[in-house]
Amino acid sequence: MASPQRLTAPNSALLVVDVQGRLMDRIDRRDEILRNIVTAIKAAKLLEIPVMATEQYPSGLGPSVPEVAALIEHRPAKTTFHCCDSAEILGSLNGWGIRKVTLVGIEAHVCIAQTALELLTLGFVVQVLADAVSSRHPADRDVALRRLELAGAVVSTTEAALFEWTETASHPLFRSISALVKESDIARIASQ
Repeated sequence: MASPQRLTAPNSALLVVDVQGRLMDRIDRRDEILRNIVTAIKAAKLLEIPVMATEQYPSGLGPSVPEVAALIEHRPAKTTFHCCDSAEILGSLNGWGIRKVTLVGIEAHVCIAQTALELLTLGFVVQVLADAVSSRHPADRDVALRRLELAGAVVSTTEAALFEWTETASHPLFRSISALVKESDIARIASQ
């Protein structure tokens, strides 16, 4: 059963998984997914939530897309599908006292799923943003999200996560977060 707790900003981190050009070009709903990933990164940075990213076998799959690379300079390489074999990622989470990890990226049924399952096994509360993860095939994404929810991950959306991180309209950064949401909405409408 998924965690009933609200996933507020304290003790939280955002993990951006493998948003690399050669993979992203083949991802279902690419532009929408990338827009939501970028929105989540910008919001986390505003709220001083630690943001980390990985790249799966970058010598073969290429670097992160420019939109992500511009926001996250350091992106450790990995060859294991899940991110928890990276001493840097796991060491940072534990070192910072992080207990709640929000995942965005690709592919939902491989690296996102395996990372979420590994984090759950290690005792983290895991949130997966359904509108900021995808796969090449919609069925793979949909089955992965159902599987992760059954395993105990919280499946949410980018906007829901942003407002859960701020908790209240009186938060000092509420207007900045609201502006990011509006900016994302405008971009979504313009792309239709």
